[in-house]
Amino acid sequence: MRETRGTLPLIAMCLMLMSGVAKTGQAADLPGIPPEVVADYLHAVIEADRTFYTIHVVERMQKQGGTPASETWRKDKATLPLPAQFLREASELATLTGTSVRYRLISLWPINPQNAPANDSERTSLEVVRLHPERSVSSTVTIDSQPYFQAIYADHAVTQACIACHNAHPQSPKRDFKINDVMGGMVIEIPLRKQ
Repeated sequence: MRETRGTLPLIAMCLMLMSGVAKTGQAADLPGIPPEVVADYLHAVIEADRTFYTIHVVERMQKQGGTPASETWRKDKATLPLPAQFLREASELATLTGTSVRYRLISLWPINPQNAPANDSERTSLEVVRLHPERSVSSTVTIDSQPYFQAIYADHAVTQACIACHNAHPQSPKRDFKINDVMGGMVIEIPLRKQ
């Protein structure tokens, strides 16, 4: 079995392969990998990392009566980050490498208000992936005066731990999630030119 080295090297590799897109923002006319494909690659790795953490760390520890996951993991050193916090922290660490690739979770039913859609376009995209989770929704957006390719993928409930947390949380606006339900979306944003 090959050893996995994590998400950061993949992000760097994808950005190098996509270098033609980064220079002008015109994916169709340049050599390199189109941003849609880069986003799919990144999504696959990020989703695999988070699913592994959720199933083999968080859920395993809960089943064995070990260290639980908690929203207060920073203060309570006897707890682990929740899977959504794991993803947010990994994204913030990735930005320390100098890459401008961004990723985050959003939901139509966020427990944390920071995870709400940022605008009507993201809200509409979430509705589309909720109804058609087999495909992503993509567009070009402007963030801090820079063009980005944005892709939103369905985020599914993968374990009983996810469902139990969301269905029981006092701030949860939705309390009837089941395994494989679409709980929200993963947003991946890739710069279309050097910053």
